[in-house]
Amino acid sequence: MKEREGRNRNRTLPLEKPWTRPWEEMAEKLAVSPEEGLGREEARKRRRKYGSNRLREARSKPAWIIFVDQVKNPIVALLGGAAVLAFSFGQWLEGVSIAIAIVINAGIGFFTELRAVRSMEALHRMSRVVAKVRRNSQLQEIPAEEMVPGDVVFLEGGDIVSADLRLMEASLLQVDESALTGESIPVQKEVAALKEEAPLAERKNMAFKGTAVTGGSGWGIAVATGMDTELGRIASLTEEAGEEETPLEKRLSSLAYRLIWITLAIAAGVAVSGLVAHREPLLIIETSIALAVAAIPEGLPIVATVALARGMWRMARHNALMNRLSAVEALGATSVICADKTGTLTENRMRVAEIALPSPDRKKIDRVHLGEEGGFSLDGGSVDPEEYPLLKKALQIGVLCNNAEVDPENPETGVGDPMEVALLAAGARAGLDRTRLAEERMPEVREEAFNPRVMMMATFHETEQGYSVAVKGAPEAVLEASSHVRMPDGNKKLTEEDRRLWLEENNRMGEGGLRLLAVAENESESKEADPYGDLNFVGLFGLLDPPRKGVDRAIAACREAGIRVIMVTGDQPVTARNIGERLGLMEDGGGPVIYGKDLKTPEDLSRQEKEEILKAPIFARVSAEQKLNIIGVHQEKGSVVAMTGDGVNDAPALKKADIGVAMGRRGTQVAREAADMVLKDDAFETILVAVEQGRAIFNNIRKFILFLLSGNVAEVMIVAAAMLVGAPLPILPLQILYLNLIGDVFPALALGVGKGDPSNMTRPPRDSKESVLTKKHWLSIGAYAVLIAASVLAVFGFSLEKLDLDTDHAVTISFLTLAFARLWHVFNMRERTSGFLDNEVTRNPFIWGALALCTGLLLAAVYTPGLSHVLRMERPGRTGWLLIFGMSLLPWMLGQAQKEVRKIRGA
Repeated sequence: MKEREGRNRNRTLPLEKPWTRPWEEMAEKLAVSPEEGLGREEARKRRRKYGSNRLREARSKPAWIIFVDQVKNPIVALLGGAAVLAFSFGQWLEGVSIAIAIVINAGIGFFTELRAVRSMEALHRMSRVVAKVRRNSQLQEIPAEEMVPGDVVFLEGGDIVSADLRLMEASLLQVDESALTGESIPVQKEVAALKEEAPLAERKNMAFKGTAVTGGSGWGIAVATGMDTELGRIASLTEEAGEEETPLEKRLSSLAYRLIWITLAIAAGVAVSGLVAHREPLLIIETSIALAVAAIPEGLPIVATVALARGMWRMARHNALMNRLSAVEALGATSVICADKTGTLTENRMRVAEIALPSPDRKKIDRVHLGEEGGFSLDGGSVDPEEYPLLKKALQIGVLCNNAEVDPENPETGVGDPMEVALLAAGARAGLDRTRLAEERMPEVREEAFNPRVMMMATFHETEQGYSVAVKGAPEAVLEASSHVRMPDGNKKLTEEDRRLWLEENNRMGEGGLRLLAVAENESESKEADPYGDLNFVGLFGLLDPPRKGVDRAIAACREAGIRVIMVTGDQPVTARNIGERLGLMEDGGGPVIYGKDLKTPEDLSRQEKEEILKAPIFARVSAEQKLNIIGVHQEKGSVVAMTGDGVNDAPALKKADIGVAMGRRGTQVAREAADMVLKDDAFETILVAVEQGRAIFNNIRKFILFLLSGNVAEVMIVAAAMLVGAPLPILPLQILYLNLIGDVFPALALGVGKGDPSNMTRPPRDSKESVLTKKHWLSIGAYAVLIAASVLAVFGFSLEKLDLDTDHAVTISFLTLAFARLWHVFNMRERTSGFLDNEVTRNPFIWGALALCTGLLLAAVYTPGLSHVLRMERPGRTGWLLIFGMSLLPWMLGQAQKEVRKIRGA
């Protein structure tokens, strides 16, 4: 509430449309001196008034709500009803026991989910940004969340802008606003007031929260913080989109309600038949309670939560952080992955790979290559830039017409646009240092910032003869502005034949997977001259962003797993196709590359156009809005789509996708919060690991449900059969409750946290509409239940008739037979194709721990005086134990036999 009030008060400040006002007026309205900044006490007051400078986060989920969520489960509700029924008829021991079972189950689920929720909250607190502000006339670094309106902020290359700023000074200040506006070119900032109608992308006197400074420096006044920033407004729109239950949540809820109705129907049927047969009302109630307890798998809610939480923790160890616990399972059904090229499929590390220069023979072009570690080479031999004037001139232009900064000790790394960093690194190999060049020999006196309209950038440098103009930009634009070409023996007129030759070279280099940049130069007598008039064309730079190591293998593994990988990029088609071919995305070397401009909404697409989109492995020049169309077409076809993204404008696509995947290193906060999964290492391979875990988790959940229900159905069969023939109950309500408490939880829990079968990734993804339990699984449940029930009923009848044991003694033997039969039954949960002794169940150490624990608890039920009295247990004796182990092993042996037969038949 306080935060909301703070935001409302913030809007009462006279700061409407700050880009239209002089910055001096903004400073006056915010009562701050640009030279002194805010005082410490004033900053503290403003922070109390406006709140922390951060985007709104989901409030910490209180522990009591987490506990209530456990009790709200329909299965717990039915058990509660059974407890009330027991109390109503004076069955105090049964009622108390059921209540204790509810508390124990809810407690396990509570502590498991609490740990998972708190872990996710801790992950959100891991990332902290600092800001440089002037406080008490001193420049100091503070946590960005402590910034307030009126703070005087210093920006320089590499900084993340932490609030919306009205700029006061801008010295070659460039800001990458692609995460906010989608504009890929860094924006050159100014300080003059602008017209009111200026759109967000053209407010050059503003710096916005969440954007990155790529070069230069500047000062600004914070005019908006937290949710009042442009970033905050977009975040508000994103968070308004409600989240639905995942398919797993819906299916488990549906299964729980189905079990409840089945249980009530069985209990009602037993009650009616008992009344018709004039049975004792107390016996009817006791039997109904036994059926209710037997039919409900008490461990289902717990094990589902634990399995999902365990999967989340395992993914976190592999650099995949889950934002929603239940989304872990949805990964297992993923059938399409739409991956961004830069930084996900490639390294996002530019380097100059080739430089095309004019040759003495005007019909040819010299191609200078740069090795990753070595120097320059031409026609297979090394070349020295000092002896090759044209090469040095091209490198010099790339170094001068540049706003990036590199580490002199390691020129390969730097701050700024990756393409400009690569140009500086290439120049450093020729001994060209921008600091010495631009400040000592050829000082920069003017910069013409990159203009998206003309697709070029220029800088003016003072020389003894006047001014030298360095230009770089898109090859087509630079060629169009050039009237001459710089030849080894001087400038020559640029003919139409020359232009055609260089455009062909541009296409050739682009088809080789290189990003192209042209450079040109000119001489001028005035620094106010037109920078793009009568240029002398010098050459082309081909820059390479190499594919990530191992991505090709990961894509091949996806294909084996039945998952399609689609590249979605803003690059030009020829570059995208080249990278796609190198990564194995273009099956058989073909497949269409679709332009983003050709993408319509699914409703506007013809059937043929949809088919083309479904077949396309690469989409080039794609905008954020067009990503929604790609997702929509695939989802309409029934695919489960994972989409990667890193910018604010990717948030809608991350929300729309079945699994939104955000980049942890270069991703924005809005993208990370909109996504279901965050990749700490930005690596495509991590998505594959997460998909593998998602498949394993779903299979584990399916296995433990199969295990739980086959045992519980067997208990229902046992009780119902005894009731129908008028025999004593082979298992008593308290015994069933005790057995379900240990047998439904611990072995099932061990199944739920297993690593899974490696062969899961050699099969196609399951149908997203497929139920947790298919018809085949229900038949298996029935078959296993019949085997277990038959064994227990047989041993019970044999104990009464052949061994002439009293009822309590016979019930003890039948109870222990059921208990151990259910324990051994866990080994029937292995995959049919796995080995008899070596399989995913036998390799699971938690299984062996669970069996040891349950065996100990069963022995305690027999030999601990107080507990044995409550459960009405007798010591079985040697003969009883032989019967117990012999008959309890029978369902396991028959289950294993049918698996081996099916394996031989290939069924």
